[in-house]
Amino acid sequence: MSRKLRKEIYLLFFALVVGMLSIVRCVRPEVQEGAMASGCEVNDSAVFHQKDNQNNGKDKSDCVYMDDIAYSIPQFKDSHGNYKKTRVYSVPGFRRTFPDLQDVQLAAAKKWGVTPVRDRAEAEMRKDELVYVGANPFYTMDDKMGYSVPYLVPHASNLLQKISRNFMDSLAMKRIPLHTLIVTSVLRTEDDVRRLRRVNVNASPESCHRYGTTVDICYNRFNRINKDKGQVSSATLKWVLSEVLRDLRKAGECYVKYEVKQGCFHITVR
Repeated sequence: MSRKLRKEIYLLFFALVVGMLSIVRCVRPEVQEGAMASGCEVNDSAVFHQKDNQNNGKDKSDCVYMDDIAYSIPQFKDSHGNYKKTRVYSVPGFRRTFPDLQDVQLAAAKKWGVTPVRDRAEAEMRKDELVYVGANPFYTMDDKMGYSVPYLVPHASNLLQKISRNFMDSLAMKRIPLHTLIVTSVLRTEDDVRRLRRVNVNASPESCHRYGTTVDICYNRFNRINKDKGQVSSATLKWVLSEVLRDLRKAGECYVKYEVKQGCFHITVR
């Protein structure tokens, strides 16, 4: 067979494949939509945002970008190809669902944590034991966090990541505009504990935060990612967060206490 004939056969085969794909795309357009939803392209910019596509006249958020990280938000369809929306159930009662008091959490903190850190200078020297938990696509450190430093033991850092990602997944499945969590307290040095007790006499000198195993997550403030989306009440977001924490606590991954005065969930890894 001559080289010219082989080339003609190759071009004919290529044209045939392209034609078949075009027919499939016209007959079954959902095939292309499914591929777009599952394969999020990485954005070269360092901007954290949502990518909105149109689906039957409704916005569909499918990816969140941060630097070179693309986060795929789960999308679920029913048998008719329509996107599902799950309900917000919350929990039967916050205090009853999250009753883990100081003694229980302190025992876990001592088991999984580091020896208490003297001051912030020493915290900087303990990076072989602690993980930095600053800027993150899924949670934000509170600007007013003056009595703790952004470090946790790796086990607790992984838990914080899981809580934050599960929260965002849950918002997506419930078709609620995406928000990130606000962390109000993490590792407290001995110096931080002393300073805090000067302004809050109820602060415990034997705080779980001294061991780098414990985080406080605000339940009445959240960061809205897309300012163009509709407003969502803090109560609704609190209910969603409570579902996430209930499931992780039930799975034996953490202890949780509902803090009324501090407006946060007090969480220790286990």
